[in-house]
Amino acid sequence: MAKFKFNLQEEILDYIKNFPNSSSKEIHGSLDTNVVSFATIKRIIQILLDKNLIETKGRGKATKYFINKGFDVLYSINLDRYFEKEIDERKIYEGFNFDLIKNTLCSISIFTKEENEKLSNLQNQFSENISKLSVSEFNKEFERLAIDLSWKSSQIEGNTYSLLETERLLKDRETASGKTKEEAVMLLNHKSALDFILANSDYINPLAVSRIEDIHSLLIEGLGIDRNIRNRRVGISGTNYKPLDNEFQIKEALQDLCLLINTRESIFDKSFLVLILLSYIQPFSDGNKRTARIISNAILINNKYCPISFRTVDTIDYKKAMLLFYEQNNISAFKKIFIEQFKFAVETYF
Repeated sequence: MAKFKFNLQEEILDYIKNFPNSSSKEIHGSLDTNVVSFATIKRIIQILLDKNLIETKGRGKATKYFINKGFDVLYSINLDRYFEKEIDERKIYEGFNFDLIKNTLCSISIFTKEENEKLSNLQNQFSENISKLSVSEFNKEFERLAIDLSWKSSQIEGNTYSLLETERLLKDRETASGKTKEEAVMLLNHKSALDFILANSDYINPLAVSRIEDIHSLLIEGLGIDRNIRNRRVGISGTNYKPLDNEFQIKEALQDLCLLINTRESIFDKSFLVLILLSYIQPFSDGNKRTARIISNAILINNKYCPISFRTVDTIDYKKAMLLFYEQNNISAFKKIFIEQFKFAVETYF
């Protein structure tokens, strides 16, 4: 394929943004037709449709193209380029976007057709793998994943235990020298929460605010963190995004989240949306992302899907992807992490 000096996808998207209700002929005519063929334009348009970035109205020659309602949520953003700007230089959504859960996310496809196919094929591979395991073999593999998840989830929160130290702690209750009691408790709480989910896999089905609070309580036991929905303001390091600070609005946002999850058909959508939205709402004074990771996995486990350990995710990349969602409500970077980590889990465990 010929290489162009400009990005065709960006050129076409910019044109459709400025001239909605355009036909493919009109889009082609806006470009240098001596360089770009009509067949190429049609192919790029199909790619943009597959990515859920544009939508159509009409059929055949009467087809017109529009920017998808979820464009800002789905459009790919380069993390390195985005964070070249310092915190106060970035133009962001500083406050909570009430429309995001109630309207935008409930009306768009989270994963593209290609991404769904990839995830579904991986899930089929997982189902085939576990069909050959005995109960004891499955439990042994789950314990291995639980150790990895407890370690990585805690590391993302600043815990300094190594993976080997975590394994000794969770298997033999042997604490590591030079570490704080709180670090050990955080790790042990992760394992307790995962054991609870494995023993009560349908506990979060349907998802309810009270069940979210219960999982959070397991994760913050003995850490001096307040239980239940917070009633005061919290700040997030590295961003000017300000979560809700009104207890009643926080509860309403959680109820909207539960409704979105419970009415969604795709298990991957449910797991992914919980992962990002619980972190975005920040309903608790601390432990929000930990709770999000456990409930995201609880949804997978409840539906006999492969759980995710996040073991190989780079902590900085994880935080940047989350900050991008806080500031731009854009899921592109975090979606990449989710897919990569699901693939790693299927190919590594069970």
